[in-house]
Amino acid sequence: MDCCRHVNPFRACAGLRGLGYLMVALVAAIAAVSYYAVVVYAWGPVLLGGGAHAAGAGAVLAAFHILLALILWCYLMVVFTDPGAVPENWRHDAEDSGDPALSTSEDQGSHPRYCSRCQNGKPPRCHHCSVCDRCVLKMDHHCVWVVNCVGARNYKYFLLFLVYTFLETVLDTLVLLPNFIEFFRDESRHSSSPGDIAILFLAFVLNLAFTLSLLCFIAMHMSLVTSNTTSIEVHERRKSVAWKYNVGWRRNLEQVFGTKKLFWFFPLYSTEDLRNIPALRGLEFPIRSDVVV
Repeated sequence: MDCCRHVNPFRACAGLRGLGYLMVALVAAIAAVSYYAVVVYAWGPVLLGGGAHAAGAGAVLAAFHILLALILWCYLMVVFTDPGAVPENWRHDAEDSGDPALSTSEDQGSHPRYCSRCQNGKPPRCHHCSVCDRCVLKMDHHCVWVVNCVGARNYKYFLLFLVYTFLETVLDTLVLLPNFIEFFRDESRHSSSPGDIAILFLAFVLNLAFTLSLLCFIAMHMSLVTSNTTSIEVHERRKSVAWKYNVGWRRNLEQVFGTKKLFWFFPLYSTEDLRNIPALRGLEFPIRSDVVV
């Protein structure tokens, strides 16, 4: 029994990092299958063949490659951007500032939060990730698909990755649908190889499945964004009459996407937003004036 007391059950969570690398390989494989089915098999030959449908094929391929570039850009930003680390020896200095709009107390009344594993203070909305074994600012969740935590500084990139992936899968599903239907109409007239047919079938089914699942996932996260809630904070919000971080849907959006609307669609922030919106740095968050903390 004594030996069991020294066992850290969270060490098993470290194995999720290895699973994450497999997920990255799976993402690459799905992208490769979809690329072959849409560009090489279905619409590339139509464009090269000319004729009445060449213009439509060009539009499909242009949209496909633009979305693919945006997906890769957002994905790499999510993977390689630090979600937000707590500064060394961070303390709740803001508690002594007298500014009620930047209260750093959370869950424990006026007592500062402290992480015994990191041996450091915990800013508001910060949580310890057992997979990364560190505290993450405004942690939403650890995502095995990106081998990284999703937090204050890469949450926008994660949301854009979801949205652009959803649009890409919708496009792939629609443009592969005629070929998919044709496959079941008359098998005796097929001129494609069994390998091409298998890739077409797999690409259509995968894209349809991802379309349906991503739709639900995006709807959930948009609800969280507009209410200024993370996935971890959902249970806490349900216990409160008024969620203290919900400062209106417009300001809630700006705490994730910034105020410059041109930058909303790209994994970028303006220098002005990074300087003027403390929530993007993950250490301070405005709270509602009608909520007592």
